Amino acid sequence: MSDALLTLEGVHTHIGAYHILHGVDLVVPRGQLTMLLGRNGVGKTTTLRTIMGLWPASKGRIRFNGQDITRLSTPQIACLNIAYVPENMGIFSDLTVRENMLLAARTAKRAEQMDDKRLQWIFQLFPAVEKFWNHPAGKLSGGQKQMLAVARAIVEPRELLIVDEPSKGLAPAIINNMIDAFEQLKASGVTILLVEQNINFAKRLGDTVAVMENGVVVHAGAMQAFAQDESLQTSLLGLAL
Repeated sequence: MSDALLTLEGVHTHIGAYHILHGVDLVVPRGQLTMLLGRNGVGKTTTLRTIMGLWPASKGRIRFNGQDITRLSTPQIACLNIAYVPENMGIFSDLTVRENMLLAARTAKRAEQMDDKRLQWIFQLFPAVEKFWNHPAGKLSGGQKQMLAVARAIVEPRELLIVDEPSKGLAPAIINNMIDAFEQLKASGVTILLVEQNINFAKRLGDTVAVMENGVVVHAGAMQAFAQDESLQTSLLGLAL
């Protein structure tokens, strides 16, 4: 399906005295993986945080599943089956992997109440989550923490998964595992919006792409066409896929 699950229309965001987003227009098609690309500092993370209500939009409209969510609080937005994995992953280092997962499983008060079938599916996607189930999350490697962060976001069914730079700082083998996991997530029907700097990661996973520059989206379209247009890549990103 290619109808829009999430849309941003003319979204502006101010953080203190700074005007970061200058009228972002973005469409995230249902059931697809949308890549949000751009050089450092162009507003990608601010866009994700604005969608989640962490930084309120000062102008414009954000719609999810036909509902205006522009003025909703972050907890209200999360309750619409939207999960967000920030760039810093947000792992609770002093808690075990199990306890981190349980915190995200809103329908369970004890680990035994978590959906076992879904947990087994997550363990197949991210074997490290099962392997270190009773270990402190702070002892995990960077790649294992990233896997835990995504696993925690999908411990319950989500309609939209928003992830900020999932491959940042990861070894190539871990990146390949992450790509496989996102492919399976997409195949399960989850709509995904990813901010990513790893261009090969973006090329392999993306269905659609939006490129930001100076707080606005300056290009949007099919990822395949963008990946084949080296001049467009160079002009927008300063590199070729």
